[in-house]
Amino acid sequence: MRESKVTVKIPRPLYRKIQLVIENSGFSSPTDFVVFVLRDLLGEAERKAVEAPVAEAVEDFSSQDLEAVKNKLKNLGYL
Repeated sequence: MRESKVTVKIPRPLYRKIQLVIENSGFSSPTDFVVFVLRDLLGEAERKAVEAPVAEAVEDFSSQDLEAVKNKLKNLGYL
């Protein structure tokens, strides 16, 4: 059974940047790229959650982790 999909709106300038980034990259569309990035981010979060209890995971969240998340959000146009 095929999963249903929803629409997520992003700013048009960000969409255009994604189009430029994925040229000749193997991604067939900006949507494919965004899905790949989100799955990657969620996979990292899930791995961290499994590796340590929630309280420890919060304590282990380093300033480097925070900066990495901020950079990813900035690159996606959210910051």
